[in-house]
Parts: sequence; structure tokens; C-alpha cells
Amino acid sequence: MESANQTASVTEFVLLGLSAHPKLEKTFFVLILSMYLVVLLGNGVLILVTILDSRLHTPMYFFLGNLSFLDICYTTSSVPLILDSFLTPRKTISFSACAVQMFLSFAMGATECVLLGMMAFDRYVAICNPLRYPEVMSKAAYVPMAASSWIAGSTASMVQTSLAMKLPFCGDNVINHFTCEILAVLKLACADISVNVISMGVTNVIFLGVPVLFISFSYVFIIATILRIPSAEGRKKAFSTCSAHLTVVIVFYGTILFMYGKPKSKDPLGADKQDLADKLISLFYGVVTPMVNPVIYSLRNKDVKAAVRHLVFQKFFTH
Repeated sequence: MESANQTASVTEFVLLGLSAHPKLEKTFFVLILSMYLVVLLGNGVLILVTILDSRLHTPMYFFLGNLSFLDICYTTSSVPLILDSFLTPRKTISFSACAVQMFLSFAMGATECVLLGMMAFDRYVAICNPLRYPEVMSKAAYVPMAASSWIAGSTASMVQTSLAMKLPFCGDNVINHFTCEILAVLKLACADISVNVISMGVTNVIFLGVPVLFISFSYVFIIATILRIPSAEGRKKAFSTCSAHLTVVIVFYGTILFMYGKPKSKDPLGADKQDLADKLISLFYGVVTPMVNPVIYSLRNKDVKAAVRHLVFQKFFTH
């Protein structure tokens, strides 16, 4: 009975964030807000040009529009909560709001993993089988491919969030993070979380390992095909069509590997500093990656640059 009463009493979580470093909060509020506005502007412009410019009505730019929309959703699922925590003395979130925020951020991350794999397949067909490209990557193919990315990510997130929020929480409700990050929440459970750990491991293999392998194999064939092109100009043109996607993949997965692959400190003081470093890396990962994606595509893709210039000219100089 006592355990049941304690479990029922946990109706909200306390987000620790940067509570131990109050001097940093105002600085990071301005920094994260500025970056969030750039995310909204950059990805919003990319979505607009992929919709409004008929020259960009191709599978590659359809996937790019989805990626930009996903990045906006991903940051919006956490950044407003983070910004509010920088200004609020007691940083609390209700149990249900925590579940929603956890679901959205996990779903967007998982969806992006699958979507980047779909984009790699698109580039593989375009470069390795250009004559069959219109047939293989028809609208009847690429729209369901993008939709399946969203469905797969949302389904995985629903399973993980349900498993996490069904656990009993017996008093300790302080999450050592900015948001309801699933691993940080699982640490608070007062029950066996082996099922959650196994389930998370399987999900990571499916949504991280499989897409990485798929993208790697795709680029092995892509690079081999490019190297067989006789002219230097032809090789440069072929590589330019996939260089932006490859850069985004390296930034996305490189940051994940850096976050979760580095060794943990055993020294208590070192562990405290590492906790702060881990939280800041996670914070910037959630904002920097969505911010640089439109920059990468704008700088490395002449079609996007031309479409942006055309949109700006049409908006400001034709009236």
C-alpha cells in the first residue's frame, strides 16, 4: 500500500537542466533562442522553395522538404520547454506532458534516421541507375517511402514511451536533463527496467545500425560508379548531387557517436563536469543539427540557391 501511494504521488517531474549553474542560464537562453529562430527560418525557407518552385518537384527535394519539416518538429518538441526552464526557478513538467514530449522527440529522431536512409537510396538510384530513375523513384514510390519513415519512427516512439511511462516512479522525480529524455527518465523508475533496456537496444539497432549500414553500402556503390565516370567534370557533377546529403549524414551520425561513444568518468568531480558536458552536448545536438541542415543544402546545392534567389526576387522586387 505504501508503495502504491508513493507511485500515485508522482504527478510531475522536476527538470534539473542548468539549475546548478544559474549564471549560464541567461546566456544559454539568448543563444538557444537565436539558434531556434535560425532553425525555423532556414528550414521554413527550404520547405517553401520545395513547394513553390516547380523545378524542385523531384524525389530528392520532396525528401528534403520532409527533412526540413522534421527538423522544425524535432526542435519544437523540446526547445520551448528548455527556454522556459532557463527562466523558471522551479522547472517542473507534468507526467502526461513529459510523456508527450518524450514521444515527439524520440519519434522525430527515429524518423530522421529512416528518412536519411531513404534519401541515400534515392541518390543511389540517381547515380548508379540513372536510366531507371524516373521509373524506380516515381511519385507512387517516393511518397509512400517518406510516409513509411514517419510511421516507423512514430510506432517505435509509441512503443518506447508506453513502456517507459508504465513503470512505477516511487518518489524520486528529478530528471537530470533539460527535457524528458527517455534514458534519464528510466533511471528514476523503481522497478526492473531490463525489458526497456532490451527494447531500446533492439530499437537502436533497427533505427541507427540498419540505416548506417544501408547508407554506407549505398555510398560504396555511388563512389565506385562516380570513379568510373571518364571526365573530371562528370565526376564532379555526379558527386555534387549527393555531397549535401552525405555531409548531413556525417554531421547527424557523427554527433550521435560522439555523444554516446565517449568513455565515462569514474571520478566524482569528473562525473559532475561530464554530466554538464553531456547535457550541453545533447542540448546543442538538438538545435545545431537542424540549424546546419538547411545551411548545408543551401551552400552545396545550386538548384536550392537558385530557387531561394528566385523566391526572394519574386517576393520583394516584383511588387
